[in-house]
Amino acid sequence: MNPIDPPHRAGARRRISRARARLLALLAGLGLCVAATSGAAGPVQATHDGGPGTTADSTIIDSTGIDGRTVAFTFDDGPDPANTPGLLQLLRENGTKAVFCLWGDHVRQYPDLVRQIAADGHTLCNHSMHHSDMASWTPEQIRADLEQTSAAIRAAVPGAPIPYFRAPNGSWGQTPAVAASLGMQPLGWRLAINDWEPSTADQLAQRLRSGITPGAVVLLHDGGGDRSATVAAVDMIIPEFASQGWAFTLPAPPR
Repeated sequence: MNPIDPPHRAGARRRISRARARLLALLAGLGLCVAATSGAAGPVQATHDGGPGTTADSTIIDSTGIDGRTVAFTFDDGPDPANTPGLLQLLRENGTKAVFCLWGDHVRQYPDLVRQIAADGHTLCNHSMHHSDMASWTPEQIRADLEQTSAAIRAAVPGAPIPYFRAPNGSWGQTPAVAASLGMQPLGWRLAINDWEPSTADQLAQRLRSGITPGAVVLLHDGGGDRSATVAAVDMIIPEFASQGWAFTLPAPPR
């Protein structure tokens, strides 16, 4: 049996107990903070351009990431009222989805076409504001341009995900890392049919026939000039390839 403490000793013990409790609470709090910040580094977490919960890295993707007869069509430099509506119509008729790499100046000129692209279920891609060569640009310059372009797209289609970025003319420079930091996966290509050069629809269709390989991302254009031959070639190729068991899909998703 312990003797009864005198009053001054009992008060001292209570003060020590309270101090010990405060110290333990402080140590527990520090432990929680360390646990919350000690995770391993991972891919950049996108909170805006690619959409909530998506991630991206600086790898330039050029395939569907799917084995077998799959191909992804991507269309650059639009929207353009001379070419994009007809292209959207034939894609709709064939049940085909594509990626549209949008030129910011054209987005501001033709926001209704951007809305139609999105309404048809196609995927949007940031293709810069003014289609400038970015190879020598600083990260700060690149970021400002990409953010301006995404803002223009979202002014037409509020809240639209923009999971990809493609550098104008394939002049990448430091753009892949900046795009990834904004939640956009850099999007390259495995086949370009040079549809920016004067060509007939038959010539372009033949380049597609001979150049498409399983999993390829294909670079095409619906803006930047007269692309009627491109639209006609795509109209020939989609049903032809579909009859041979090819599936038209999207590039590998952002990481």
